[in-house]
Order: sequence, then C-alpha cells, then structure tokens
Amino acid sequence: MSIIDNVKKIFGINKQIAIIPDSTESVNLMPQVEEKYDTPNETEETNNKYILNTKELPDWLTNEDVLRDEGVIFGLSDAKVDDKINIIKHYFAHEMADLENNVAYHTEKIGEINLSIEQYETQINALTEKIQKLEEKPFQIHQLPRTIAGFILALLMCIGNYFLIDDSLKYSFPDKHWVVASGVFLAGMFNLFNPKSLFHDQNSNFNWRQALEEIGMPIVAAGFVLAQVIDYQSISKSLALFFFISFVFLFAGKLLLGNLTVLKDDLAGWLDNRTLKKDKANNIELWSEKIADLKQNIDSQRVEKWKIIDTLQEPEAEIKKLTEKRDMLINIFESEFNLARNYRDKLSGQQIQDILNE
Repeated sequence: MSIIDNVKKIFGINKQIAIIPDSTESVNLMPQVEEKYDTPNETEETNNKYILNTKELPDWLTNEDVLRDEGVIFGLSDAKVDDKINIIKHYFAHEMADLENNVAYHTEKIGEINLSIEQYETQINALTEKIQKLEEKPFQIHQLPRTIAGFILALLMCIGNYFLIDDSLKYSFPDKHWVVASGVFLAGMFNLFNPKSLFHDQNSNFNWRQALEEIGMPIVAAGFVLAQVIDYQSISKSLALFFFISFVFLFAGKLLLGNLTVLKDDLAGWLDNRTLKKDKANNIELWSEKIADLKQNIDSQRVEKWKIIDTLQEPEAEIKKLTEKRDMLINIFESEFNLARNYRDKLSGQQIQDILNE
C-alpha cells in the first residue's frame, strides 16, 4: 500500500469534497462554502474573513465528517486554521446573541432586585437597632411623691413659723404686726438665697462671712422676737420660742429650697419616663409593623427573583449547549488540521494533489 493510500485511510477523506487547490498556493475555503458567505463590510472592524449566512449553513457545520475533511484540506494546504475557527465562532456568536441579551437583561433585573432587597434589609436592621435601644433604655429613678410631700411639709413649716412670729408681735406692734412679722420672717429666711449650706455641704469651705450670713441672720431675727415677747411671757416660753424660730429659720429654708430643686429634677424625670413609656408603647409597635411590611416586600422580591432565575435556566442551558457544540466542532477541526499538518511534510506536492483530487 502506497503512502498516499495510507494518508487516505488515516484521514478518511470523503470524495464529496470537490476542491483541487494548487499545492503552491494557500487554500482559503472550499468553493461551496465560499458561495454561502457575504462579503464583509469594509468599514466593519473584524478579524473574520467571512460572515456566515445563517439561512443556508455549509455542510461542514452540520456534518462532522465533512468538517473532518475540511480539517484535512486545511492541514495539507497552507491555509490558516484561524480562518475556519473564526467562522465557527462567528456562527455560534450569532446564534447565541439573542440568548445572551436575554440572559443579560434578566441578570440585570436580578441585580436590581438584590439591591432592593439589600436596601430593605438595611432599613430592617436600622429599625431593629432602634427598637433594641428603646427597649434597653432605662427609666429614670425619682422620688417625686416623697419630694412633693417634703416640699409641702417644708412650706407648711415656713408658713407656720410666719404666723407664729406674727402672733408673737401683736402685743408690741398691734397695728402693723403683719408688716413687722413679714420683715422679720424674710430676714430670718435670708439664708434661703445662699446656694451653699453650712449644714448640708460638708465638703464646702466656709469663711466667717458666709457662716455669719448662714447663722447670724436667723439668730438675729429670732432674738428680735425674743425681745418682744419676754416682757409678757415667762423666760422659759420666750427661750423656747427663740430656739424654735431659730431652728426653723436655719433648716426650713434650706429644706424648702433643696426640695424645690429636687422637685424640679424629679418632675423632669417623671415626665421623661412618661414620654419613654409612651414611645415604647407606640414606636415599638409602629416600627415592628414597618419591619413586618419590609419583610413581606423582601419575600415578594425573592419570589420575583426566583421566577426570573427559573426563566434564565432555559437560555443559559441553551447557551451552554451551543458553547459545547462550538468547542466540539473547533476541537474536531483543529485535531484533523494538526494531524494533516504533521503528515504534510512527509508527502510530496504531487501526492497531496492526488489526495485532494480524490
């Protein structure tokens, strides 16, 4: 058996191929294939030399045996393998264009849905954090009832002290006793206007002026009352009245002022607690309902997303199928081309011509 017969047997050349290229020239394409392609636009930038007419497919795209023969023809000639491969790729690119556009469109829709879901989840996390902070926010501790009671008692002590002074001065000042009593009472309560207290602020440093202001005025006011009542009362009653008025001046004023300050703080705390309780009752419920609505929106978006994913399965499967088909055809052609190209150097020009004439 001659070497030409061996090559024919190895490559299984089909006699349906009717092309006799000159062994000294490049084999570009079979005549029947060339008739099925349009001339490319000169202004179009493309690496392909041929544009496939999908209405009439060449035999080598539908018949693997013919494609193998094409690989042999190209391998035995000086033609470049890229020409045929580019045609195959162009055909399948044309076939997959609509499918890829469909996949790209639905993929973009999935991206938009994912972005929407992410925004919903961000809102849910923000609302959940606000609910958690509101639930963990403690109520302020206050003693408002006790403070109110202490303030009322201190006020009553001061009022009682005033009437006691007024009653004690009736004998000395029968016509204007209430005016004098008011002056004495205000003088005794002068320490009320001092922000510091000698008896309550243990860490404060008092000088003699501050001590005199804190103690001197109440003692002087009580001493004035003592001087007015000692003439018609016993000494024991007069001294008892003196000490009572003095201590009421010293402590009741500070107690009244202190309770007034505490009352303001406790009242503010009570109002804050009331507002906090209202917020916990209303806002938490409102935010929880909003979170439920957002989760429902997320579920709706996910349902729509899975519908799109189901829709994508068909074009993606078709693209995969076409891609595998394209790669298979390219591999078949390249395999036959490389095998023929390896044997070409072992054959003479006349032998190659005889093979192609078969």
